[in-house]
Amino acid sequence: MNPVLNDKTFRSSTSSGFSTEVMTKNGVINKSIFLWAILALGAYIGWTNPNTVAPFMIPAILVALVLAMIISFKRHLSPFISPIYAFLEGLFMGAITLFFEKDYPGIAVNAVFLTISVLFCMLAAFKGGIIKPTRKFYAIVIVSTLAVALLYLVDIIIMAFGGMGFPFISNSGTVGILFSIGVVLLAAFNLILDFDVIQKGIEIGAPKYMEWYGAFALMVTIIWLYIEILRLLGKLRR
Repeated sequence: MNPVLNDKTFRSSTSSGFSTEVMTKNGVINKSIFLWAILALGAYIGWTNPNTVAPFMIPAILVALVLAMIISFKRHLSPFISPIYAFLEGLFMGAITLFFEKDYPGIAVNAVFLTISVLFCMLAAFKGGIIKPTRKFYAIVIVSTLAVALLYLVDIIIMAFGGMGFPFISNSGTVGILFSIGVVLLAAFNLILDFDVIQKGIEIGAPKYMEWYGAFALMVTIIWLYIEILRLLGKLRR
């Protein structure tokens, strides 16, 4: 499940006392549009100025990670911090997309289209009751997500010490492609959990600032989905 969004997120915020206004669906949508506009600006800068942005990529990623952690524990700060996070992630996405685009022309448009398609398909499946976020569904998705996160972390540590890491993560063979497909599906299923938790937050009347938090948390999942789709398309193009 999205590491910054869980079933207790909004319940624990209803008694925070930060606002008398409550969270609404339109509020989450509006905040999401605003954050994605900022992310698009960052992506445009990262795409059009790769040489200028490149030296700042690692610091930007690290700062974005720190900001995400702060938002996770200090949700009332999300209206102020989430736009900064969106911009930094935009820089990263613009730069990494350009990297893939140079090797595989046309991959950027395909990745964006597929990400949007998956997003709306999952939303339709959630709204239509085709995929129901039951307790078992929650458990499977959460455990699988944690397992993948641990796998990625171990892979990064191994490579940091000069090792080869796990070949199937970046390999374009059959196993590597199947792994990427599985991770893309996992990211897509995380969207179902995000939709469900946000809906519950609206139903119980979470504070107004949680609209920003919900929009931010959903962005985290969509960015993950996009990156995994980009990686999958890259493997297929090889």
